[in-house]
Amino acid sequence: MTHFPAAHRIQTNGVELSVHLAGPEDGQALLLVHGWPELAYSWKNQIAPLVEAGYRLIIPDLRGFGASEGLDRAEDYSIDMMVADLTGLLDALGHETAVFVGHDWGGIIVWHAAMLAAARVAGVIGVNTPHLPRGSQPPLDSFHEIGGDDHYILRFQDKGYAETIFSGREDAFFEFMFGSPPEPGDVENLYPDITHIPRLFESFSGRPEDRIVVPKADRDVYAEAYRQSGFAGGINLYRNFNANWERMGGVDHRLAMPCCMITAERDFMLPPKLAGWMPALCRDVEFNSLDCGHWTMWEEPDQLNAILLDWLGRRFPAGK
Repeated sequence: MTHFPAAHRIQTNGVELSVHLAGPEDGQALLLVHGWPELAYSWKNQIAPLVEAGYRLIIPDLRGFGASEGLDRAEDYSIDMMVADLTGLLDALGHETAVFVGHDWGGIIVWHAAMLAAARVAGVIGVNTPHLPRGSQPPLDSFHEIGGDDHYILRFQDKGYAETIFSGREDAFFEFMFGSPPEPGDVENLYPDITHIPRLFESFSGRPEDRIVVPKADRDVYAEAYRQSGFAGGINLYRNFNANWERMGGVDHRLAMPCCMITAERDFMLPPKLAGWMPALCRDVEFNSLDCGHWTMWEEPDQLNAILLDWLGRRFPAGK
């Protein structure tokens, strides 16, 4: 494992977050936002190249994740709360704006920040997660159409269900979650079962190391963090899908700031075709694609870093 910067405790929006800071304080600020079930640690492989280029990195564990404070109510993880945590971090650290970079749920959050707090978002980079228009029906209805009653997002609505299945099997959980992606031609044949994460995990008995994309030493970091925090905080994000959909009614989804979208060809949860809406929503957007699955920062770190440094160097030089 390479060096990961020490955590700082920072108060923002009524919670105390664990935040890792790196790079020169006067460098262009980048806010790196992880997804589920990851942590700030997910950006480990991006830190050295970005710091060497002169960028100031702000990398939080989101509320309810890792060493950050978690709250009990699902509504405490609404999109407004998650965005306010990030803008509050900028306030606490003295930054008027930052480039927001997000993967998975972090991507959902940074694209919403670009709509709800545009004055604080200098630019956006979506890793796997595209900027989408508001759907015509509540998201849980759409997830049911994709995966039926056992779709993991629907099962996550049952408070305590998934938490009970995952807790106590943290090492096995990250072996399961970080499995190698399917081959491109196989993806469509895997639905709907591939969306049944809790049910599939109940019968999971392990997989060989060469079929796992995150090394064991790094998985151990995740597993230990979740043994300490539990799974409830992060799963609460999923309990806000319909509420967030309601909240975004009437909000202009068009974005004017520079945007960069990095798709992953073998991500079955966030396939590249979902980014097809983005030219209609983003005035200034560039597209890049990688041949990997969902865990891009681990599967293709060098290629991802090259894309980040190229786009940032042209649009947001490190020296501002």
